[in-house]
Amino acid sequence: MVQLTTRIFGKIRQSTRQYLKQSFRDNLRVYVQGGAGGNGYPKFGGVGGKGGDVIGVAKENYNLEDVYKANKSKRYMAKGGRHSTHNFILGTPGEDLKFDLPVGVIVVTDMGKKLGELNEVGEELVLAKGGTGGHEKNGFLGTKGQAYPVRLDLKLIADIGLVGFPNAGKSTILKAVSHAKPKVASYPFTTIKPNVGILQYKDHRHISMADLPGLIEGAHINKGMGHEFLKHVERTKMILFVVDINGFQLSPQYPHRTCLENVILLIKELELYNKDLLAKPVMLVVNKMDTEGALDKYNAVKGQLKNLQSILSDFPEEVRPETPVKFYEIIPMSARDSLENVDYLKQRLRDMLDVIAEQQKENEPEIEDLKHLKEKGPVKI
Repeated sequence: MVQLTTRIFGKIRQSTRQYLKQSFRDNLRVYVQGGAGGNGYPKFGGVGGKGGDVIGVAKENYNLEDVYKANKSKRYMAKGGRHSTHNFILGTPGEDLKFDLPVGVIVVTDMGKKLGELNEVGEELVLAKGGTGGHEKNGFLGTKGQAYPVRLDLKLIADIGLVGFPNAGKSTILKAVSHAKPKVASYPFTTIKPNVGILQYKDHRHISMADLPGLIEGAHINKGMGHEFLKHVERTKMILFVVDINGFQLSPQYPHRTCLENVILLIKELELYNKDLLAKPVMLVVNKMDTEGALDKYNAVKGQLKNLQSILSDFPEEVRPETPVKFYEIIPMSARDSLENVDYLKQRLRDMLDVIAEQQKENEPEIEDLKHLKEKGPVKI
C-alpha cells in the first residue's frame, strides 16, 4: 500500500520542525596560525620577512553561521615571510590573513586566555601573530608563528534583554512590539535560540530587543544550557523580566512556582551567574492578565513586587537573593490581546533607555526612577 501511494503521489516527505533548523550559532571553534618568519642571509646580514598575522575584522550584520559557511575547514593560516637572498637582503613580509567576524564576538584560547573582543564595525583583533624573520640575534633562522585553536564566543548586543522562565510570553511580547517572527506556542521551550527584534517608532527611532530561551532553575550552573543563554544578557543596556501571573511548572518533577516565586528565582539565577547583571536597570512585565482570576492574583502580589525587601525573609536561604532588585516599573498586561498595553510598554521602554543614555552622558552612578517621566496614561487590564 505504501509503495502504491509512493508511485502515485511521489516520495512521501517527512514533516520537519523547521524552527529547529534555524541557522544560529553563538560559539565556534577555529584554528588560527600565524605565518612563519623567513630565514635571514648570514653572508650579507640579510633579514628574513616577518610572517603574516591572522586578524579578525568586525563586520555589520554578520554572524558565526556566516563565518562557518565562509570557511568550513575552520582553519585560518597566514602566509610566511620570504627568505632573505643575495638579491633581496630584506625578505618580503608574509601577507596578513583577515577574515570577517560578527560584532560582539569574544575570542578565547583553549587555555582560557582572552585574546580580546570586537565591539564596533571595522574593529580589528590579532588572533595569531606571525613569526619573526631570521636575523643576526636569532641565528638568521625565522621563528614559527603562533598557532592554536580558539573559541569564538558571541554575546548578542541589544538594548533590551527579555528574561523569564519558559512559556512566560517573552516571544509573544517580542512579536507584538517588533517585526520579529519568533515561534509562539503554549508549551515550554518554544524559543530554543535567541531572537532579536527591532522596535520601530514613528520618528524612525530603532531599539533592539533580544528574546532569550527560557531559563530553568539551576541556570547559573549551566543547567538547561543556562550559560549559553545568560551570557547574552551581559551586553544589554537594560533587562525586562517577564513572568506569567499564573506561575509556572516546568514538569511534574518540579514544583509549581507562583508569579512572586518566579520573580525571586529569576533574580537569584542572575545573581549567582553574575551579580553585576543586577546593576542594570530592570523592568517587570506581569503577563497573561487576560486569563481567569488574573486580576485578583495580581492585586494580591503587586504590593510585594514593589517592595521585595520586605518579603525576602519568607523565602529559603538557597533561593533568597542577597540584593533585591527594585523594578523601575511594573506593567501588568496581556501581550496577546491588548494593543493598548503593547503600545504603552513600547513607549516606556523607550523612556527608560532615554534615561539611561542621559545618565551615562552625565556620568551619574545611579539611574533615577521612571516615575518622573511623563505618564502616557494608566494601563488598563
